[in-house]
Amino acid sequence: MDQFALSLDPITAKSFHDKTLPSNGAKVEHFCSMCGPKFCSMKITEDVRKYAEEHGYGGAEEAAQQSKQPNLPPSPPRLPFIGNLHQLGALRHHSLWALSKEYGPIMLLKLGSIPTLVVSSAEHAKEVMKTQDLDFCSRPPLVCPKRLSYGFLDIAFSPYNEYWREMRKICILELFSVKRVQSFGFVREEEVANMIKSISESSVSSSPVNLTSKFLSLTNQIISRIVCGKSYQGNNFEEYVFEALAVLGTPTAADYFPHFGWIVDKFTGLNKRLENIFHDLDNIFFAGVDSSAISIVWAMSELVRNQDAMRKAQEEIRLCIGNKGNVEESDLDQLNYLKMVLKETLRLHPPGVLGIPRETIRHCKLNGYDIYPKTRVVVNIWAIGRNPEYWDNPEEFLPERFLNSCVDYKGQHFELLPFGAGRRGCPAITTGIANLMLTLANLLYCFNWELPNGMKREDINMDESVGQTVHKKVPLHLIPIKYNFSMT
Repeated sequence: MDQFALSLDPITAKSFHDKTLPSNGAKVEHFCSMCGPKFCSMKITEDVRKYAEEHGYGGAEEAAQQSKQPNLPPSPPRLPFIGNLHQLGALRHHSLWALSKEYGPIMLLKLGSIPTLVVSSAEHAKEVMKTQDLDFCSRPPLVCPKRLSYGFLDIAFSPYNEYWREMRKICILELFSVKRVQSFGFVREEEVANMIKSISESSVSSSPVNLTSKFLSLTNQIISRIVCGKSYQGNNFEEYVFEALAVLGTPTAADYFPHFGWIVDKFTGLNKRLENIFHDLDNIFFAGVDSSAISIVWAMSELVRNQDAMRKAQEEIRLCIGNKGNVEESDLDQLNYLKMVLKETLRLHPPGVLGIPRETIRHCKLNGYDIYPKTRVVVNIWAIGRNPEYWDNPEEFLPERFLNSCVDYKGQHFELLPFGAGRRGCPAITTGIANLMLTLANLLYCFNWELPNGMKREDINMDESVGQTVHKKVPLHLIPIKYNFSMT
């Protein structure tokens, strides 16, 4: 028969002893503990377990947890009511990185009423995303994702359950398999060719091109053709995407104070903004469109600022492709330096700097610390990518660091996690990389690029915007110069 130890005051212990002797004659033992008359430890049977639970004393697990002090991760000092919310700046990944330098790579914050675990090292990210993935693989019920995903019906924000497992299986087999992605290669090639043609028209007048807008339009066209079978370009599409990401990246009061925060969100107008976005933009579009587009913007920004890397990438592409006129998907495997450029871009500028928050589903241990159920978990992917423990000169854009390196972005090397890892890793990696590689290769193959209005490379604004994914705050404008293949 299952037995457990429960610490009680002497009066309650005597009451248990007198009232709950089992009818089957099983022996109930009680004895004074070493701490004297203050407490009495009793070994009691399943009958007493039921009695204790009925009268509010809790079960064996709760009693065991109460009998010892939990070993919690380090925490910054908190304020009453709001906890550590005041320590989060507009760019939360920067604020959390600064705090982790003082309190360590595992921190426990109290954000409003929500316990939040922050992980800022590759070793502990591996524990969360691989070793103990099942304990950390659910999602918290965040307000904005719930509305925009039709009540968590997508695979990104859905909690871990049977529905999510079936949906992910279907997506991987039917949408994101290598064979399926390759079958839509002609769509990507046609839409990239259309974009190149549009940019070529601007190059005639040497006028600057808003590449941020061009890339958003491109990725929207690709996804809409794959999903719907035809192109769609709404007049306000770019505006809708940025508004959706701004709302998703803005924590709601209800996310931190679930019991009453909805009242605050109603009066601040957030609920109305959310409803407007819900009616204007489908979740699948802004999720795929945005992450691909912003990565191309960051890559071009870094290359323009680092002309040596730009020159090496263009020389490789033009040497491999020759005078063919455009880069096709079948050409991409031989562009090794371009692959390194892409890795370096994703290291410095991962689309989701904090990923999508996770939530623990049971009590577990992380590096010896107690982590309780319903704890929100954030992995600072941006901080890991800039940690000098893993990267030499981490703030420098240096694609050559990946030369002869096996480090990749597919979720097996936890110092580079732009797409996450484990059960909750992005299932559309193959699609995203195909979009990025083909677009970037054609941009560098077909054009040389100059800054407008006499700008210098150091004048390029690399500030980040606030949102679910981190955009370049100032749109990227460059002047395309059509490359003359006849002179090679």
